[in-house]
Amino acid sequence: MKDLTTAAYVRHLSSGELARRVQQAYQRLHSCDLCPRRCGVDRLDGHREGTCRTGELAVVASYGPHFGEEDPLRGVRGSGTIFFSRCNLQCLFCQNYDISQIGYGELTAPEQLAAIMLELQGAGCHNINLVSPSHVVPQILAALVIAARAGLHLPLVYNTGGYDSLDTLALLDGVVDIYMPDVKYADPDIGRRLSGIPDYPSVNRPAVNEMHRQVGDLQLDQRDIARRGLLVRHLVLPGRLAGTETIVNWLAELSPGTYLNLMDQYRPSYRAHQATRFPQLGRRLTRAEYDQAVQAARRAGLNRLDRRRRTLL
Repeated sequence: MKDLTTAAYVRHLSSGELARRVQQAYQRLHSCDLCPRRCGVDRLDGHREGTCRTGELAVVASYGPHFGEEDPLRGVRGSGTIFFSRCNLQCLFCQNYDISQIGYGELTAPEQLAAIMLELQGAGCHNINLVSPSHVVPQILAALVIAARAGLHLPLVYNTGGYDSLDTLALLDGVVDIYMPDVKYADPDIGRRLSGIPDYPSVNRPAVNEMHRQVGDLQLDQRDIARRGLLVRHLVLPGRLAGTETIVNWLAELSPGTYLNLMDQYRPSYRAHQATRFPQLGRRLTRAEYDQAVQAARRAGLNRLDRRRRTLL
C-alpha cells in the first residue's frame, strides 16, 4: 500500500532521483520530443517554432486557489491551480483559447514557479494542480526540486489534454500523485478535424493506461480529498461527435473504479462556428444528449461519475 500522507515526489528528493529526472527532461528540449508531436525544435536555444511555441522558460497565465474543479480536488480550500500558456492541442472549440492559443501569460523561471507552488500551499490549497503541463515537464520538475527542498508536500495533479508521450510519462512515474487527463475523442478523424491531432485515440489510450498503471484508481482521504490516483475528464459534444459510448466502454475495461467527470458544459467558443462540416458545434449540448451519455456510462459499469456540473437548460 502506498503512503498517501506523503506526496510521491518527496520520496524521490533525498535520493537525488528527482534531480536526475530534471537533467533527463532538459536534455530532451535540445530537439524537443516531450509530446507526441515530436517537433524537434531546440527550445534551449530560444526557438519557439514548435506547436507549443514555448522556449526554455514556461509561461504562466495565472494561478490561485480554484473552486471550480471536481469535489475531490477543490475540497473546502480550493485546488492550487497553475495555468500554463500554450498547448499541444489546437481545439477549435477551446474555452480557454486566450491562454492555450493566443498565449497570454508571463515567462516564469523555475525559481519563480517554485515560489508559486509554495504560495499556493501557504494559502491552504489541497493540491498543486498543473493545467496544460505536457510541454513544460522539464520546467515543472526543476521547480519541484526547489519547492520540495523548501517544504512543498502537497499532492501533485497533472491536468492534461491527454495527448501525452509515454517517454515523458516515464519521467513522471513516482512524481505525480494524481493524473487528470482528458479523453476527448474515440474517432481519430474527429480528433484531426477538431484538435489538429491525427492520432488522438491511439496516443491517448496508451497514455491513460500508463497513468493508471502508475497511480491506480482515485483514492480519497478521510475528508474525501483526492490523494492519489486517476481522474478522467470527458466533455460530451453535441451530435455525439466525441464518441462518448465507445469511450466509457473503454474506461470501464480499464477499471470499473475509474473516476469520471462526464462534463456537460460545452458551448461554442473560439473557432467552433468555423467548423462548417460539423454544424453541431454551433450549439450547446442538450439535456437529452447529456442524459444519454450518463446512461451509456452506467451501462458500461462505471460507478464513480462526477455529475456536479449541470449547465443545461
